[in-house]
Amino acid sequence: MAPAQEVSPDTRSDNDLLLSIAVTQCREAFSTLFQRLGPRVKAYMMKVGASPDVAEEITQETFVSVWRKARQFDQRKSSAVTWIFTIARNRRIDRLRKERRPALDPYDPLLVPNKIPTPLEELEQSSIVKNVTASIEKLPVDQRDVVHLSFIEGLSHQEISDRLKTPLGTIKSRLRLSFEKLRLSLGDSQ
Repeated sequence: MAPAQEVSPDTRSDNDLLLSIAVTQCREAFSTLFQRLGPRVKAYMMKVGASPDVAEEITQETFVSVWRKARQFDQRKSSAVTWIFTIARNRRIDRLRKERRPALDPYDPLLVPNKIPTPLEELEQSSIVKNVTASIEKLPVDQRDVVHLSFIEGLSHQEISDRLKTPLGTIKSRLRLSFEKLRLSLGDSQ
C-alpha cells in the first residue's frame, strides 16, 4: 500500500487566490481564501457588535459576494483583505439599516386599499353629485364662475381675481354667497 500523500497548504497570497477566483472561478482558491479569512471576518463582525449568528450570516453573505464579484477586484487599488473586509462592513451597514427601518403598520390609511363601493353607495354618490351639480347650476353666473375656478380649476382667490379682473374682496364675497346658497339648496334636498 502506498503512503498517503500529504496535501501541502496553499502558499499563494490572498491577492493571488482572489485573482484566481476572478479569472477561472477556482473553487479550491475560494475554499482556501474562505478558510483563511472567514474566521477573521466573523470575529470582526462580533467585535463591532454582531451576535455570533448574525456575524456568521454576514460572513456567508460576504463570501457569496466575493465569489460573484471577484472580477471587480483591482489589486492596484487595495489588497484582497481590505476589499473583502469592505464588503463585510457594507453588509453590516445594510443589515443595520434594515433593522432600524420601522415596521409597516398594516392599518396605516395610506396602506389600506380603497374600499370598493357597493351599488347602493355608488347610487347615493351619484345622487349627491347630481344634486350638487344642479345646485351650482342654479347660482348666478358670477358666483358659478368663481366656484368653478376655485374648486374645479383649483385657482387661489388671488388667481381668480387676476383672471376675472375683479377685486379680491368681490371674489371672496361671491364665494361666501355661493356657499350660503349651496348650503341652503343642498340642505333642502337632503
